[in-house]
Amino acid sequence: MFDFTSYAVMLAVLLAVAIGAWGVSLARRDVSIVDSLWSLMILVCLLGYIALAGAGGSRAILLGVLATAWALRLAIYITWRNHGEGEDRRYRAMRDKRGSSFRFTSLYLVFGLQAVLAWFIAMPLAVGAAGPALLGWLDLVGALVWLVGMTFETVGDAQLARFRGNPENEGEVLNSGLWRYTRHPNYFGECVLWWGFFIIATAGGGAWTVLSPLLMTILLLRVSGVHLLEQDIGDRRPGYAQYIKRTNAFIPGPPKPESGAAAGAGGGA
Repeated sequence: MFDFTSYAVMLAVLLAVAIGAWGVSLARRDVSIVDSLWSLMILVCLLGYIALAGAGGSRAILLGVLATAWALRLAIYITWRNHGEGEDRRYRAMRDKRGSSFRFTSLYLVFGLQAVLAWFIAMPLAVGAAGPALLGWLDLVGALVWLVGMTFETVGDAQLARFRGNPENEGEVLNSGLWRYTRHPNYFGECVLWWGFFIIATAGGGAWTVLSPLLMTILLLRVSGVHLLEQDIGDRRPGYAQYIKRTNAFIPGPPKPESGAAAGAGGGA
């Protein structure tokens, strides 16, 4: 049975982690570290809850393994991607807008908010882990959905990293591999794997946690994912307008006819 008291304790833990990370960001004058911390907060929330509530059994192990694989890969990738790049332009814009007050407002606007979101979004994991121990066919479906999402996210990130690593692609748009079928295969994969987590949670009696994957979907589509990224990417990559015309934004699908647009290396964030 889900133990909300133990789960509430994990919110306090995540807020403490956020405060510590905020302190580090002040010393470094860079709040981008929160991006690397995001997935780890969710993992800490799950593992901490399992320990506090004494949750166990096959479903708890399954969720723990899947969440660990996802969280560590994402944290390592983001840390590697951001190394030596300075503060992300999103945070620089916030810093410029708020001036000197950003040192303090970033505590709740960036770190505190991320901690609360991580706690809320992790809820299906904790509820699923606390459910009946025996696995069933719905757990298998959820694991397969998670695998599809993890594949899209991992392969999409790898293709984009390889593309960016070639100096000849500066200012171009990646339109090959998974990026030929969706402009954001990594975000699509992230969305799908969270619905996979939710299906496993449902198998453990956690269907009521549906707001978690819904929130993740909204964030990826309308807030910090697709919408935010595409606000200015056309300024940085002139070929992106044509890429938009022929490529689905999120759900993969066949490329549309180019209507005379020149084919070439043009794509990706």
